[in-house]
Amino acid sequence: MEQRTDELLGRTTSPASERGEGAPARGVMASEQQQQQEEEEEKSRSSWRQRCEERWGLARRGVPLPDDADWEALWALKPFERNLLRNPNPEGVNISEPAPPGAPRMSLDLQGVFKGWQARIEPLPADGGKKVPLGLVSPRYRWCVREQRVDLLAAGLWGELLDSYQPRITVMDWYENSKLARSVYELHVQLLGTDGAIAEFQYVACEDEEGGAKQDWHQVSHVFRRYGPGVRFVHFLQKTKDVEMPAGYLRTRATDSSISVQLWD
Repeated sequence: MEQRTDELLGRTTSPASERGEGAPARGVMASEQQQQQEEEEEKSRSSWRQRCEERWGLARRGVPLPDDADWEALWALKPFERNLLRNPNPEGVNISEPAPPGAPRMSLDLQGVFKGWQARIEPLPADGGKKVPLGLVSPRYRWCVREQRVDLLAAGLWGELLDSYQPRITVMDWYENSKLARSVYELHVQLLGTDGAIAEFQYVACEDEEGGAKQDWHQVSHVFRRYGPGVRFVHFLQKTKDVEMPAGYLRTRATDSSISVQLWD
């Protein structure tokens, strides 16, 4: 009887979902899911931050912490536990052993050997800084130059850390005492800001270091402290000297180059 009345009056019925009565329920459900997801993300962030704190003691050391830090990414980057240089030992020589004799080479594949570095050859004047006996031809020397620029923010550090806390930045390198010339090695390191150099360190091997056994390894290191705000990059440049022989070039090698960042108490 009721159905017949509806038909006579021209009325029709439809499910509640078609009349929009379920929309508020779906909205509440979506809101609850979003809230649950945000709570899980916050819990994950807190967990990764706790891991970083326990490993590096950031709060204990008074390190300023960024509000928007990606703690999981920071944990993966481990900026306080690794060498920030790429390909630090391109020629595969080991400082725990005497440098193996280097055979003369007619050419050097700079891009193939020094991947991750910007490498080039700089010819030098013919005398090379060594005295040549009368009647002999002066040897021909050249620098093999390699350099890298490290972006400290991309490595996992952050602005407040570098500007206020100023962690120690340590550079280290080892070069071969090849005795090919009076000076066979140079190291030039700069801490850079957006407007240029803020601090720098330079080392030039001197003739006095030719004492000792051939192929001894010499270590060069420096720690930057209290360098001031604004540092965002480290520029690392090393130069090793080669000398031309009838069969090719004899080379001075460097290895285990490093840039590392340390927190202090």
